[in-house]
Amino acid sequence: MKENIFTYLKLFNLISGLKEPYIAAKLLIEKQKTLSVAESCTGGLISSLMTDISGSSAYTHSNFVTYANETKEKYLHVSSQTLSQYGAVSVQTAGEMVEGLIETTGCDYALATTGIAGPTGGTDEKPVGLVYIGVGTKDEMHVHKYNVNPKLPRVIIKYLFAKQAIKLLIDVLKEKEN
Repeated sequence: MKENIFTYLKLFNLISGLKEPYIAAKLLIEKQKTLSVAESCTGGLISSLMTDISGSSAYTHSNFVTYANETKEKYLHVSSQTLSQYGAVSVQTAGEMVEGLIETTGCDYALATTGIAGPTGGTDEKPVGLVYIGVGTKDEMHVHKYNVNPKLPRVIIKYLFAKQAIKLLIDVLKEKEN
């Protein structure tokens, strides 16, 4: 029971201190740009965080939760060859998720996550706590690898993945200001 209380306190502190969605929303609104999100390991959490903000319809375009490889292929046009050669959790898949999202939705900015939130599913090569985050526009794309402590509870790992993804979106949005 003691561990659960600390887990929930960590989660509360993480959520209550989450300012990134507001910063990203402000930048998107100021730039009059749209965002589409494709999530695997974050299971819709980024979409939820970004739409918790009043006025989010000004920038939210289309969001997908694509846990299964079949949905990555069908809706995001991730190639079956990429999935079989590199796996769903890879820099290549994250990049193709971004490209497919832009192609499918016509959004200005695309954000995609694919990773392993655990506690099962990890391997030596791809451990629990690994995520690839893709952020892009029709002109450029960035894919980043990010690791968190695999011993954290799944829900906290998902929030850390989501927070990092939104931070990367902010970096790209700010980069476009200069």
